[in-house]
Amino acid sequence: MNAALSIGMASLAILMAGTAVAQEMPDAAAETLYKQRFDHLFNAPGGAGADSYDILEPVAGARRWTPLPRGTSVPPAALAAARDYARANRSSAFMVWHRGKLVEQSFFGETGDATPVVSKSLAKPLSVIAVGRALMLGKIKSLDQPMADYITEWRGTPKAAITIRQVLGMRSGLLPQAMSTDPANILNRAYLHPYHDRIIIRDYPLTDVPGSSYEYSNANGELVAPLIERATGVPYQQWISREVLAPIGARGGQIWMNRPGGTPHSGCCILLPADSYLRLGILLARGGRWNGRQLVSPSFVKAMTTGSPQYPQAGLGVYLGSPYVERRGPANPRVEFGKTLHSEPYLADDLFLFDGNSNQVVYVVPSKQLVILRTGNTPPRQPEWDNSVLPNLLLRSLR
Repeated sequence: MNAALSIGMASLAILMAGTAVAQEMPDAAAETLYKQRFDHLFNAPGGAGADSYDILEPVAGARRWTPLPRGTSVPPAALAAARDYARANRSSAFMVWHRGKLVEQSFFGETGDATPVVSKSLAKPLSVIAVGRALMLGKIKSLDQPMADYITEWRGTPKAAITIRQVLGMRSGLLPQAMSTDPANILNRAYLHPYHDRIIIRDYPLTDVPGSSYEYSNANGELVAPLIERATGVPYQQWISREVLAPIGARGGQIWMNRPGGTPHSGCCILLPADSYLRLGILLARGGRWNGRQLVSPSFVKAMTTGSPQYPQAGLGVYLGSPYVERRGPANPRVEFGKTLHSEPYLADDLFLFDGNSNQVVYVVPSKQLVILRTGNTPPRQPEWDNSVLPNLLLRSLR
């Protein structure tokens, strides 16, 4: 953390006081902290990373963590080639699960099996699964329920038409994600402000008719935390701990809070060991079941892995391998930048993936009961990262 941010946090120590009880920050203090976060984000060498998560709260995992059972069902030569590809591309972790067994687990650099890995947008499928669990338990009625049933501030406004499905599938009509160096810009305030949740709910603009367009926006992912908290009466970090991580035997970690005792970031900014992200993929590969217990319904997994007319390769928090597109990014397909190379079609029609910034990927192939994880720093520009290499190396070996 840089000096300016450290000073700002020191000035807010009385607000933190080691408590998770929600506290109101004076407007001046909130704006000061926002400005310090903004300056850190744009002045840190190479951009701010996990060091910018200045208020972290624990997220508990399973009480007794046990490793996944090991196996040897994938040809060693294919695993070695895939491991080499991961290593050459600045990976921190590379894991492969196949038919109930962990067949590969490699860590690079200082990362180990318990090292917290910054999620980036791997947080989004976690948040979607959290909604699926709330549906399973009857806390939310339907994906097509209006968000305004819970985000009551939207009642009587054009945002009242936005459904939960549209938020999870980036079709809410909210302002698309973009880059701005202006501290007054809503995109920055909706991410860095100590009341980012209120800003998104109150001020974030609606630019399209809900459901009419696919537009990637972190605001959609960040809306899941207040949705879960209002629907269940449980803080988001406790909900994902109790209802998602613990039931799948996953380790916990930490999550970035917008302010002491405030709202966590659900669209990003959780730190978990790589194994925990892998287990989320395994849960979906098994149709929402874990050790005989149905945690999310098969119909919900189907909804997650179904595209829309506006973007056939984008489901709810995940991306679909088919129909094939050589270059695909998280933004609307008409946006030319930020697209990832897929040099060939995936060799399984049912493959889908979690896909976060810096090529944090979890590939899920239910038909093969195969899950592949790669986390790490942004790969080198040359040779270019190819999203099809890791899964196709292994799928070819399993034919």
